[in-house]
Amino acid sequence: MTHDDSKALESQSDLLQSYIDSPEKQQKLYRRTLFIVVLSQIFGGAGLAAGVTVGALLAQDMLGTNSFAGVPVALITLGSAGAALFVGRLSQRYGRRMGLSTGFLIGGFAAIGIVIAALINSILLLFATLLIYGAGAATNLQARYAGTDLANSTQRATAVSIALVSTTFGAVAGPNLVDVMGQFALGIGIPALAGPFILAAAAYILAGLVLLVFLRPDPLVVASAIAAMKKSEEGNLTNRTNENELVTNKRGIVVGATIMVLTQIVMVAIMTMTPVHMGNHGHGLEDIGLVIGFHIGAMFLPSLVTGILVDKVGRMTIAIASGATLLAAGVLAAFAPADSLLVLIIALSLLGLGWNFGLISGTALIVDSTHPSTRAKTQGSIDVLIALAGASGGALSGIVVANSSYAALSIVGGVLALLLIPVVVWSRSKQK
Repeated sequence: MTHDDSKALESQSDLLQSYIDSPEKQQKLYRRTLFIVVLSQIFGGAGLAAGVTVGALLAQDMLGTNSFAGVPVALITLGSAGAALFVGRLSQRYGRRMGLSTGFLIGGFAAIGIVIAALINSILLLFATLLIYGAGAATNLQARYAGTDLANSTQRATAVSIALVSTTFGAVAGPNLVDVMGQFALGIGIPALAGPFILAAAAYILAGLVLLVFLRPDPLVVASAIAAMKKSEEGNLTNRTNENELVTNKRGIVVGATIMVLTQIVMVAIMTMTPVHMGNHGHGLEDIGLVIGFHIGAMFLPSLVTGILVDKVGRMTIAIASGATLLAAGVLAAFAPADSLLVLIIALSLLGLGWNFGLISGTALIVDSTHPSTRAKTQGSIDVLIALAGASGGALSGIVVANSSYAALSIVGGVLALLLIPVVVWSRSKQK
């Protein structure tokens, strides 16, 4: 080790010690971290919305059939599964800054590849780049954890909610810029449906750069140092206490993961086929962008209130509310007149709200049940399951609609959401 390396390590050690010794500095870093995460999520939300809004339409246009319209969202979510594992492990090893910035930058460059695929009409390139584009979606979701690293138990759901609510600004603007970006793309000789991916490329790259430059000191590194110090101060606990704590942690991880997986399947399945359903009944890109904009707004905008509710009334209560809301969304979407824009907006808004309830309550449970020394890796592994659930929902949704109907898909999704109730009952019975 060189003299410069030794000085750098000593300097980092002194910096970490200054945060360990000062709760005031910890809270200041907590607030600063939230601000940086908020800024990155505004850009990340815009990148996320592009693929959701026109991915299925782009594939439908290039393939000339509805049967594979669910494949783009499936590829994005499948790609996000691998990316979630990669970003989680990278974050655990090098900190949130390196993990999250890398994920966003990969997603941004993949969006450029999607534009090229549309320009040269290459299905293989489209599918390959959609898979890699999933890195942006995975990172956008994992960024919510960064704000919780230095939060206490009464701040965690609120911290998650602040990160998610900031995504609203970009996520709502993205779908409503579909038509504008389409016209811009046509003006430079690119297919209109590839236009939103130009916006996605710029948005994801900007999100990555914000985190790379400003997320210092790294919140996960500081949280890990604080946790290590507390462990050494507390000394050894009894074996029985450790065993009980381990069982509780495992149960919390299983329940939190199950809540998020179920809500992801239902939300992605119905959301994926809504633009296709609307397009088949005469709605244009402007109407589709409006409905998806409301949906994504409902996914993120209520977050601040949801986070407070989760911290105040409990994780399990909001998980039950998630199941009930998703059921209402499925029933309403199933029976909505195809030409009624208002009813579709309400149905998709409820769909987003139900997902929001599930994500925040599930995320809070995961953070409650993990230790900083393994937290990012565990979170990444769970987000793999969430992404695979979304991929399954997206892929199967097109097949279900092609062989049945959009109404049948919506009803099945709503009924599936009710499984959240026995999960909560099981978790409470184990606690007694």
